[in-house]
Amino acid sequence: MIMAAKTEKPGVPEQVNDFIQKNRKLLLISLAGIIGIIVILVTVFSVRDAMISGAYKKVDEFERRYQAVKQMMNSEYPDSDMINGNLGLLLEDLSQFGRRNSGYAAARAYSIEANINEELQNWKAAETSWTNAAKAASKTYFAPVAFFNAAVAAEEQGNDTGAIDLYNKALDYGNDFPAGPRAQFSIGRIRESMGDSNAAIAAYQTLVGRWPQDQIWVNLAHSRIIHLSGIRNSGQL
Repeated sequence: MIMAAKTEKPGVPEQVNDFIQKNRKLLLISLAGIIGIIVILVTVFSVRDAMISGAYKKVDEFERRYQAVKQMMNSEYPDSDMINGNLGLLLEDLSQFGRRNSGYAAARAYSIEANINEELQNWKAAETSWTNAAKAASKTYFAPVAFFNAAVAAEEQGNDTGAIDLYNKALDYGNDFPAGPRAQFSIGRIRESMGDSNAAIAAYQTLVGRWPQDQIWVNLAHSRIIHLSGIRNSGQL
């Protein structure tokens, strides 16, 4: 009896080769699609990086223009008309740049705008500029600094409630804001000036509890707590 020859099953390499041969058109289309996606991503990231680099260069140019105007202001014989003209143009360019851009570059532009408004003692505009800077750089260390400066500008206008709100926004960033104790003390100080001693004491106590290692502001807070508590206990409040 003659046995039929046993058919040998193809190995893995042969199976892979057979699959490729049968589906080569689909695989080529898929490969072309993947390459296309990679090209698009590389192009997008390259364009984005170029735009970011260009934005930073533009902000550096704004900074140089601002420093040039400051030199004019500090010169022995400042030309008021030239200074005001250059400041006006710079403020306009900064405002347009801030509206058209985002992120840290926009925040830097808004901060230059804020510094100019502070030089001009235009505190309302300075507050707006610092607030815009904080929003543009909301995910960076610069945001709480900008909110703090906006709070100072609000205080300059006598807007105590607005200042407290802005100091609290700076404090929302927690330990990422090194000037947190100062901001918290400012809240207590404003509450005290508003005649709300209980709220002031509470603000100072928050400072003591949250930043016990900061001896300078903690000591100042302790002194205000003792002072206000003494007045309250004496019945003068």
